[in-house]
Amino acid sequence: MKEKVVGIMGGMGPEAGVDLFSRITAETHAKCDTDHLHIILDSNPKMPSRQDAILHGGESPVPAMIATAKNLVNAGADFIIIGANTAHYFYDEVAAAVPVPFLHIIHEAVKETIRLVPDIKKVGVMATTAAMQAHVYEKSCGQFGLEVVAPDAEIQDLMQSAIFDHDYGFKYNGRTEKCIEAAKQVAEHLMAKGAEALIMGCTEIPLILGNTTFSVPLIDPNEIIAKAAVRYAKGE
Repeated sequence: MKEKVVGIMGGMGPEAGVDLFSRITAETHAKCDTDHLHIILDSNPKMPSRQDAILHGGESPVPAMIATAKNLVNAGADFIIIGANTAHYFYDEVAAAVPVPFLHIIHEAVKETIRLVPDIKKVGVMATTAAMQAHVYEKSCGQFGLEVVAPDAEIQDLMQSAIFDHDYGFKYNGRTEKCIEAAKQVAEHLMAKGAEALIMGCTEIPLILGNTTFSVPLIDPNEIIAKAAVRYAKGE
């Protein structure tokens, strides 16, 4: 069977798209260059803010997301991954406008969580404030009877700051000690509220936490969608 060409809708943020590209490459376990998959990354950081659109009624990113997806199709992509969790709020509109399948990072993360923790009832979600207010994880978790444990408001503000704060947040400063400690505090808070596993529901959070471990499983959607992309591209 001919391998499928992978399309990554990147730029939301740029580091996350590059990380996803890198993980797919690593998960291919190639013995030579020609064993690797054909991957097309369109890193378009010019798309309107998903945070502003969801939280403040700002400009919708949907037209730009559709245009970027169509660029990937025109370049030869057989399927597409949206390299951002929050952007999946707009998934249905974008996927309906593009003539190739999409892999859904949130669905894949939830399915893998249930596989890893078969009797799980409560999952903690670490994500942007827009993703939490839009309930993007509740929609997928609800299909499997999972309850989402969300941070209290002040702890959610801490999570948002770990990603977006201009002085220490990841998007503007890279991986800083302060953003790492903030993310750890969010994780501890969710576990104290009964979370039996933690989903890093923003593509920057695995980059912030790195190899940090906790007393419950830490679910990395970046890693999960990379493995799913390799399986799908190879027809497995």
